[in-house]
Amino acid sequence: MKFTKEDLDLENGLKKEWLITNGIGGFASSTVIGANTRKYHGLLIAPLTPPARRYLILSKVDESIQIGDNKYDLYTNVGENYISQGYKYQETFEKEYFPTYEYKIEDVEISKTICMRQGENVVGIYYKIKNSNKPSKLTIAPIVNFRDFHTMSTDHIFDVKQIIKGTKIKLVIDGKSDFPVYLNLSEGKYIQHENDTFKDMFYIEEEKRGFYPKENHNVTGVYEVELEPNEEKEISFVCGFEENIEEINVKNIIKKETKRLDELIEKTGLLQDKDDTSKQNILKNLIKATDQFIVYRPSFKLHTIIAGYPWFLDWGRDSLISFEGLLLKTKRYDIAKEIILTMIRDIKYGLVPNGYSGFDNRPLYNSVDASLLLFEQIQKYINYTGDYEFIKENVYEKLEKVIENYIKGIDVDNNNIYLDEDYLISSGTETTQNTWMDAKYGDYAATPRNGKAVEINSLWYNSLCIMADLTEKIGDKSNVEKYKDLAKKCKQSFNKKFYNAKRKCLYDVIRR
Repeated sequence: MKFTKEDLDLENGLKKEWLITNGIGGFASSTVIGANTRKYHGLLIAPLTPPARRYLILSKVDESIQIGDNKYDLYTNVGENYISQGYKYQETFEKEYFPTYEYKIEDVEISKTICMRQGENVVGIYYKIKNSNKPSKLTIAPIVNFRDFHTMSTDHIFDVKQIIKGTKIKLVIDGKSDFPVYLNLSEGKYIQHENDTFKDMFYIEEEKRGFYPKENHNVTGVYEVELEPNEEKEISFVCGFEENIEEINVKNIIKKETKRLDELIEKTGLLQDKDDTSKQNILKNLIKATDQFIVYRPSFKLHTIIAGYPWFLDWGRDSLISFEGLLLKTKRYDIAKEIILTMIRDIKYGLVPNGYSGFDNRPLYNSVDASLLLFEQIQKYINYTGDYEFIKENVYEKLEKVIENYIKGIDVDNNNIYLDEDYLISSGTETTQNTWMDAKYGDYAATPRNGKAVEINSLWYNSLCIMADLTEKIGDKSNVEKYKDLAKKCKQSFNKKFYNAKRKCLYDVIRR
C-alpha cells in the first residue's frame, strides 16, 4: 500500500488508517498523514494484562525541523478550530510491513518507520535523515497519556514524575508506579518540560459517532538532534514498559519482524502464481493481516483470536467463524490446536465462552451458537490435518458434555437453552441476546430472537451429524445411533417448521 503526495491531501489523509500489532493484544494505529482521528489511535496501546486492559500510553510523536533560521512543523494535529499543516511536507506514505512516512522540507529528506516488538509492549520509530547543505536541528516530541483506551482524558491535568539519565527517561504517569513508561532516543539531548499539557486534541471520528471529541495529553519534554550540513543520520526512538529500553535496537525489530512475516507467507504455500504480481501482493497482504488477529494470552499459556480492532478482545463466536481462514488456510496448525484448547478451557454447563471481560479476564457466557460453531471447526481441523488423536485426547469428552447439556437445558446467565419436544433448540428470553444479533441496551434487546432461531438449529443439526461421525471413529460406538436419531428428528422438524411456503424462504425465528 503506497500513497503519493497527490493522494495525501487533507480529506483523503484523514480517512485512510493503518494498524500494526504486537501479538499480545496491543497495537499502534493512526492515519496516513499521522493525525489521530479516533480515541483509539495511538502509537502504543498496551494491554496491562494481555490481551486485556488496553491503555493508551503513547498518543503520537511530533517532529519539527529547523533549517537555518526557518522552522517547519512536520506533524498534523486536529483541533476544534484548526488543523496543523505538516501533511503538506509529506511526500509519501507506504505500508508493506510497517507504516513509513517520507517528508521533504527544502532539501532535507526524512523518513519515519513505526514498528512494534512482538510479545512486548514496545513501539519503535526508525528515522533516516538526509540533511541539506545548511545546519539543521530535528526536534522530537513524544506525546503521552495513561488511560483506558475506551475512555478519554478530558480536561485532565497530568501528574508526571521523571527520572532522566541522558536520553533515557523513566516516567510515572498519574501515580501508575506499577507500570512505569520508558522513553529513549539513540542520540541527541532531552529537554524536560513541566506541566506541558497538549490541550483538546480533537477526534473527528468520535464526533461522528456521537461521542465527546476532545481530550488532553502530556508532553513530558522534547529531544533535539543537531545535524551538520550534508550529514546523513539514522536515529531510533523507543517507548514501552521495558526497563532496558536503551538496549532495544529498532532496526533489529524491523529486520526480525520482516523475516517472521516472510516465513509465515512462504509457509502457507498460497503464492503459487509467481507471474501474477497483483495477485501475489493481495495474498501477501491478506496473510499478513491474518497474523494481526492471533494473540497470546499469557495467563492461559495459549494463543487466542482477537475479534477485531480496535474495540474487541477474543469472542468465541468470532474466533470460531474466522478459524479456518486465519489458521487452516495458512497452515498454522499448531496455533489452531491452541485456539481449540482456548475455546474449550472454560466450558461451563456446555457453553463455550463468548468472550472474556476486558477488565478481569472473567469468561462471559452470552452465546448459544459458540458451542455449536466449535463442532464445525473441529471437523474442519480434522479435514485439514487428519489429527483425530488430538481431538480424542483433548476435545471429544468436552463435545459430549456440550450435547448432553443442550439436551438437558442450560440457564447460565439467562441463556434459557433447551431441546424442545420437536427436537429443535430454543434459547434466550425477551431481554437476553445470545445469537449473533446481540445489540442490547440495559434490559432492552434491540432485535429479540428468543425462541428457535434458524441458524442455531442448523448448527445444532450439523453438530449432531459431526458428533455421530466422531463417535464412530474415536468414541463409544454404542452412542452413534443416538446422535444420528437426534439429527434425523431435528431435520424433520426443521424442514416442517422453518420453511415459509408463501414467501419461499425460511423463518428467522419460530416460537411454537
